[in-house]
Parts: sequence; C-alpha cells; structure tokens
Amino acid sequence: LFLQYMSGFGNEHVSEDPRCPGALPEGQNNPQVCPYGLYAEQLSGSAFTCPRPTNKRSWLYRILPSVCHKPFKPFEEGHLTHNWDEVEPDPNQLRWKPFEIPKASQKKMDFVSGLHTLCGAGEPRGRNGLAVHVFVCNTSMLDRCLYNSDGDFLIVPQQGKLLITTEFGKMLVEPNEICVIQQGMRFSVEVFGETRGYILEVYGAHFELPDLGPIGANGLANPRDFLVPVAWYEDRQVPGGYTVISKYQGKLFAAQQDFSPFNVVAWHGNYTPYKYHLEKFMVINSVAFDHADPSIFTVLTAKSTRPGVALADFVIFPPRWGVANNTFRPPYYHRNCMSEFMGLIKGHYEAKEEGFQPGGASLHSMMTPHGPDADCFEKASKAKLEPERVAEGTMAFMFESSLSLAVTKWGLQTSNRLDRNYYKCWEPLKSHFNPKCK
Repeated sequence: LFLQYMSGFGNEHVSEDPRCPGALPEGQNNPQVCPYGLYAEQLSGSAFTCPRPTNKRSWLYRILPSVCHKPFKPFEEGHLTHNWDEVEPDPNQLRWKPFEIPKASQKKMDFVSGLHTLCGAGEPRGRNGLAVHVFVCNTSMLDRCLYNSDGDFLIVPQQGKLLITTEFGKMLVEPNEICVIQQGMRFSVEVFGETRGYILEVYGAHFELPDLGPIGANGLANPRDFLVPVAWYEDRQVPGGYTVISKYQGKLFAAQQDFSPFNVVAWHGNYTPYKYHLEKFMVINSVAFDHADPSIFTVLTAKSTRPGVALADFVIFPPRWGVANNTFRPPYYHRNCMSEFMGLIKGHYEAKEEGFQPGGASLHSMMTPHGPDADCFEKASKAKLEPERVAEGTMAFMFESSLSLAVTKWGLQTSNRLDRNYYKCWEPLKSHFNPKCK
C-alpha cells in the first residue's frame, strides 16, 4: 500500500485531492461559493484567542458538512471508562501479562469495541487529566468512525498494523510507529488480523515536542520526521446508515447519517493527525559516567499549567550505546513523584529480562519504589564495563504523568492479566554491607 505524506510537526499544511485540482479557495477561507460546490468547515483545536504558537485550527472543504446527522444516542461503552473509583486504590508495583486478543471466530471486535481502560486520573469535563487504554481487535471498523470530544489519542500499535482513515487522509501505522489523532478528528481503523496496542489519552492539552534546553537546536525527535496525511475523499452514500461514534465526557454516543464522513476534498491548517517512526529518534546519552535522567528520551510532551511539569510525557528506550565508566548502567532504584506506566513493543527490557513481555505493561505509582530485579542487579554489578549495545532489537516506552493514576476494575480484576508474583523479582536482593570494607 503506497500512501503519501507531508512532513513537519505543527506546520501550516495545504492539501487537495488530485482528483479535484483548485478545490482550495484562493486568498480566503470562507468564500460565498466554494470551488466544486463544497462546504467550508473549520475545526478548532484551541481557543480562538490563543497566542499564535499554540493556536490550532484547520479549514476543511467537504461534500457535506459534519452537522448532517441524526441525534446522538448512548452507545455501549464496553470496558471504556473514566470512573476512577470503581475499586480501592492500589499502591503496589503492578505488572500485566500480555493482554489477550480474542479470536475473530469467537468474538468479532473492532478498534472501538476493543478499547479497554487500564488506568487514569482527572476528568474530561474539567479539561485536565489522562487515561491509559489498551486496544485489542481482530476486525476492521465497517461503516463507522470514532471521534474523541474529550482529548487527544496517542496510539502505540504493538502487534499488527493499522490503516487509519481520517478526514485529512489515510495513514498506515505499523508497530514501532506511533500516531496522534487530536481532539474532534473523525477516524476509522482497518486491521489485518489480530491487533493490539496502547493508547495515551490526554484531556485539555495537546502533544508538543519537548524543549531542548542545553541540548541545543537538534536532537531527540526531529520535526521533519513527523508525517501528515494528504487529502483523500470518498463521495459515498451509505443507505444502510453510517455510524458516527463520539466519545463525550467519558462515555460513548452514536449518531446515524447516510454518507461517509471522509468526504473532505481539500484542507489547510496546522491542526492535523500525524505519525512518527520511533527509529528516527536521535538518542542522547551519558558518555562519561552516571545516568542522565530519562527525560532525555522524551518524544512528545503534553504540558500542564505548572512550568516544567508534564501532564504526560511519551518516552521511549530505543537501541543505543552504553559507555558510562565506573557506573551501574541499568536504571537505578527509584521513588518518583510522577506515575510511570510502561509498555513493551518488542524485545527484552534490560532491567526486567523475564516477566515483562511485549503486549504487557507495568505501573509504578507515585512514590512506590521500583528498579532492577535481583538478577539484573547482580549481573550489572559484576559486569566488565566495555562499550555495549543496549536494547538491541527492543523498544520499550513509558507514559509518565504528574497525576496519581487510579487503576480500573478491568485492569485489576476483569482482565485477569495482573501478575500477582511481580513483587517476588526483588525478594532475592540481599545485603552486601560490610562495615570493614570501604
């Protein structure tokens, strides 16, 4: 499948479906009559009065406007929730075995019906918070699309590729790539077999590239490596009914219409979906001794109202060189004022060779201690320190947040994937203390 993209993070893009050259009005956004008899519709991702650097909006030129639908009615949520009080809080170190993907022969499940909320905090009505979801699916969305009124979805496929049709065009997103579908954008997901992945949803903030500080002008995720789809439309009647699903105030609602919503012939603006390949990340690392903080691995950040404190960071641990001298090289033992949710796309994570598997996850909550298991500590304490490749063939990631995350009933009980023996990986740690030996 050959798809075209435009590059650049947050750029002002312009795009027309080549079947309708000149579909974009010239010199103005909202002419009395648009080319080809199209309707002009603006999608706003920020307040009108936001400063220019944070002002987000796109103009869409479509065959029919989005407003042509029957009333929204409540729609079965399944395991999607933002009720953080279903079960009592659990401060323990939590680890999940790979989440199970149902077989299509037993139960057909598409991207929407396969959404399962694992943890989160805050709430969408107050426009501050986040949720972490897992998706497992085995069938494509047919004549239905989803849009999120609550916030942005950062989607991390782990198994199986996603062909995502949006109002802005199509994106193919494979494991080791991520994509962001921002608030209000309609999209439909086609899959090619058993498919699984993770989603970080943020309410009230958009993802942006982190500031680089002393690193300087270049490094980490480069803006030009972010890809935006090009305009593509279908003028398709759906007499049987096309279902538009809205995630609104944490619940799902569905409306019927008799045409495809992917009828945007041309668009321009800086508020778009986008994707990024994690192999393009330029890793920064310690080249003398000790550790730099894991913030050097931040791909995208959603800022909170407090300077320097993220509502959520998306952080990766890609293949790299470890060269630090006289240093315990794996992650150190740690108690953190942030919440750390980790997932594994492929390979083996260095601090937990066993037990932490692709398609699984872990959560180390606020101020809960964590760090290398006993086996990793003993090996790394005795290892001969030579330059070595770290995490070859591996991609682990972290959703880190300043919010204290509550785990859902599905995460703790219903999913039946919680590893009750996780705590045992630290039990063999023994004292090496010797007061006579300095």
